[in-house]
Amino acid sequence: MPKFKPKSGMKKRVKLTSTGKIMHAAGSRRTHLLQKKSSGASRLDGGWTELSKADTKRVKKLLGK
Repeated sequence: MPKFKPKSGMKKRVKLTSTGKIMHAAGSRRTHLLQKKSSGASRLDGGWTELSKADTKRVKKLLGK
């Protein structure tokens, strides 16, 4: 039986917390429309947020957890 190889692309896109939650980077931080937003709005926009419960099972399978 071959070994299961976790997806290396998924490792780069999510973080696993110590409690088992999966965090992903907010997509609005990497947009090209940042010049019309104030610096405070763009600062509050980004950061890491918890992945939805529906996607958690699928992503954990891709990570091999």
